[in-house]
Amino acid sequence: MNFQEAKQLLESYGQSHILTYYDELSDVEKNALLEQIEGCDFSLPQMIHNNKEHSERGKIEPLPVLQLEEVNRLRPKFEKIGLDAIKNTRVAAVLLAGGMGTRLGSDDPKGMYDIGKTKPVYIFQRLIENLMDVVKQADTVIPLYIMTSDKNHHATINFFETMNYFGYPKEAITFFMQEMAVACDYNGKVYMESKGVISVSPNGNGGWFSSLMKAGLIPKLKAQNVEWLNIFSVDNVLQRICDPCFIGATIKHQCQIGSKVVKKAAPDEKVGVMCLEDKKPSIVEYYELTDELMNAKDENGDPAYNFGVILNYLFQLSKLEEIANRKLPLHIVEKKIAHIDQDGNSVAIEKPNGYKFETLVLDMIHMADSCLPFEVVREYEFAPIKNKTGVDSVETARELCEKCNISL
Repeated sequence: MNFQEAKQLLESYGQSHILTYYDELSDVEKNALLEQIEGCDFSLPQMIHNNKEHSERGKIEPLPVLQLEEVNRLRPKFEKIGLDAIKNTRVAAVLLAGGMGTRLGSDDPKGMYDIGKTKPVYIFQRLIENLMDVVKQADTVIPLYIMTSDKNHHATINFFETMNYFGYPKEAITFFMQEMAVACDYNGKVYMESKGVISVSPNGNGGWFSSLMKAGLIPKLKAQNVEWLNIFSVDNVLQRICDPCFIGATIKHQCQIGSKVVKKAAPDEKVGVMCLEDKKPSIVEYYELTDELMNAKDENGDPAYNFGVILNYLFQLSKLEEIANRKLPLHIVEKKIAHIDQDGNSVAIEKPNGYKFETLVLDMIHMADSCLPFEVVREYEFAPIKNKTGVDSVETARELCEKCNISL
């Protein structure tokens, strides 16, 4: 894209201000800005005026969970099915690692954060070690795809190279970048991060598969014989990845998606819960849970919505391709957005000042016909790191790792 093409494009969307400082930029900066303009979807800010984010939900009903008692009773059968799938390279892992460690006080990618006490133990390291457990059990290398963002892509790759991929075979790892979305003010005017850089942010955890497709990796997956993708977030240092029992149970139940869930610590715990919405699998976020839903009981008299999702899902590739042909709902989220003012000076941001645009994995689940909620023991598989201290923090994750006899 040349300057005139960029100018015409921006004028058509009312975003000409993006080129205000173009003449002040170096040749390298000019080319980078033109390339960024070409890759942005400037139709997104136009959606803020007809945002249907708060439209009513459909009819919410309980979705039966495969609970621990049943999981343990059928574990040998499920594990055999899962291990067969893994050994035939029908399963790949996808790590969602586009975030930074800002809330932990770090300027590095979140996965580079060191949670060790007596030695370095990085978040990425913990996840690779968990995946290696299954590699050893199946005696087969599992393809691993790692989604980064434009903010941490090179730092993540360099870190893995420096750490010798934590012992994982380099040839089995593929890095790809998440698509980014523009950020704008309340009137739809796109913010500039600096004179030559548009303010953008990752397009939400629902953007992982479209990003995989955009990177041209679907043919590679099919060439590897992959039929199932186990996606998981970088937050949880205890999660079991490509768990044969989980995979086998999902296949055995002939579901298009499997979702690991844990029993909630409290009725108002800030986790989304699995449900049926208009007879299709869905997730109700914690802030959408009414008193009626929180107090609802199932046929056994137990809480009907008592299992929280932990962002560890198993997707059938063929269903993902079908979903990709449909448009995911766009969530318009009010956020703090770093930017420069009209004079080109950085602005101190103290409160939300505009919108970011995201798609969510929960909408992908609602597009499927079937999903198996699969209970795991939270003390063994759920140690999220959201904060430096307090709830779901580095501190609580360390305690849980030590309870699981993981040396820190």
